[in-house]
Amino acid sequence: MMTYEFLQHYWCFVVALLAALLVFLMFVQGANSQIFELGKTADERRLLINSTGRKWEFTFTTLVTFGGAFFASYPLFYSTSFGGAYWLWMLILFSFVLQAVSYEFQNKLGNLLGTKTFQVFLVLNGILGPVLLGGAVATFFTGSNFIVERDNIINEATPIVSRWANASHGLDALLDVWNVVFGLAVLFLARLLGNLYTYNNIEDAVLARRNLSALWKNTAVFLVLFLAFFFHIMTKDGFAYDSATGIVSMEPEKYFHNLFGSVPMLAMFLLGVIAVLLGVVGTYGWKSKDGTAFRGGIWLAGIGTVMVVVSLLLTTAYFNTCYYPSNADLQSSLTMQNSCSSEFTLRTMFYVSLLVPFVLAYIWYAWRKMDQKRLTHAEVQDHESEAY
Repeated sequence: MMTYEFLQHYWCFVVALLAALLVFLMFVQGANSQIFELGKTADERRLLINSTGRKWEFTFTTLVTFGGAFFASYPLFYSTSFGGAYWLWMLILFSFVLQAVSYEFQNKLGNLLGTKTFQVFLVLNGILGPVLLGGAVATFFTGSNFIVERDNIINEATPIVSRWANASHGLDALLDVWNVVFGLAVLFLARLLGNLYTYNNIEDAVLARRNLSALWKNTAVFLVLFLAFFFHIMTKDGFAYDSATGIVSMEPEKYFHNLFGSVPMLAMFLLGVIAVLLGVVGTYGWKSKDGTAFRGGIWLAGIGTVMVVVSLLLTTAYFNTCYYPSNADLQSSLTMQNSCSSEFTLRTMFYVSLLVPFVLAYIWYAWRKMDQKRLTHAEVQDHESEAY
């Protein structure tokens, strides 16, 4: 039987899964951030852009779906974060708008800015998108500056339930060094995934060598940044609440207890870490059945990324934890229980969510059709009208 508590946990998992898929799909941003590093000629850069251009809409659609799922299942978070920290979210949205415009207009007739200008825009999105999204997600561990005043719902003069506690409206998140560290970790994760994806997707010996060279560097930087942030959150005090009273308090090593105290959560995390490392190491040392270089690292690392991100995000919400803590007023912190939609809404959306496997099947089918053959210079030139 579906209880209200089950539905709250179910939708928390769905939102975490969408966020994890978004992190994986940011290999588009990761590859784009290296356009000028990997592509030394105009033809090489165009090959890279056409490779990621086949998938950028998946990333953008997942971002919108993630926001929509959060709005429907946890509306108080949506109004608090998206409504209060709007400068941070507007910067994220603007960077993705730059991406969409750049793909569509860089080679159009009448382009007054020049192709290179739009390629620079793609690089900006490739850097800013992951860093800003990573910084926003890091606040689930570090906290944000907002205040929730539920009594205002009946106040006709000021019916505003939540407000930001300062005038920065989200930009203050970038002043926390640990939010920046995690944002940079997400950037270098996206970059190594971008290396693995374009290595798999493009048939070009020169770009393949450059991808392998960049992969080591991006992986090394990612591991340093991620391990630093991971050690920090495992040793810091976490935001816990009493399920009976709803009182929020600080608990020593809360996230460590959440992760290492749950066998399924810890297993998912460790398997994900192993899969990411195997995806990187296997790309260098393994051979395919036909004796050629192993190019499936993107799938191992991609699945591992999803598992790691889901497990980390669930540690911020499950086990009586505040998934969106407030540094301005501890008791304003948001939990699954005090910020979710009604049982009727969650139950109705549950039945709608049963269609998700069919959507995923379509995405898988479309992906397979687009990647039946690796991209080559000749294919881009032969399909000039359809190329970016």
